[in-house]
Amino acid sequence: MLKIWGRKTSSNVQALMWCVGELGLAYERYDIGHRFGGNDSAEFLAMNPNGLVPVLRDGDNSPVFETGAILRYLAARYADGCFWPQDLALRARVDMWAEWAKINVALGFTAPVFWQVVRTPAAQRDNTAVSQALARLTHFLRIAESRFEQDPWLAGNDFTLADIQFGHLLYRYYDIAIERPPLPALAAYYHRLQQRPAYVEHVMVSYEELRA
Repeated sequence: MLKIWGRKTSSNVQALMWCVGELGLAYERYDIGHRFGGNDSAEFLAMNPNGLVPVLRDGDNSPVFETGAILRYLAARYADGCFWPQDLALRARVDMWAEWAKINVALGFTAPVFWQVVRTPAAQRDNTAVSQALARLTHFLRIAESRFEQDPWLAGNDFTLADIQFGHLLYRYYDIAIERPPLPALAAYYHRLQQRPAYVEHVMVSYEELRA
């Protein structure tokens, strides 16, 4: 049985839960962080000294933190190579796009855009900074647009961990009140994600409790 620590409104927890849902794994999830607190307790810090979610424990194994590491563990342990290929060249391609999504898209969207638009009171919002962040983000989304003009999924013809690292951000990107450039291939990709039940259940989750 998997044990997962993290609130369902955390985007990183959503990525993990989406993976768990795709794999059909049994789990127990504990609400930790934000309004629930608990991430500064001695017990939690013993599992993750950073005090951040998610944290995974699989049976009696040691706890694992960092979303990318957790996703790779689950794929290697339970996915029979379908989310994280056994072929090292294909695996490197998946890792390449997963890291690209984490470094460029997640970091370029979550704090500078989502937190500003949703989690910052309007009177305190730096609209100029948001516009600049969106311009930088759009540069990377155009790279994704080019990928989806060639292939249905980020790393190629198959759905992989790269799609989980990237795709979990798109629900909020398309849902919040921002200006978005026309990116038809990206929009079609987002539509494909919405056909996956685990995406709908674990990613398309209300974030109203996060509003300022």
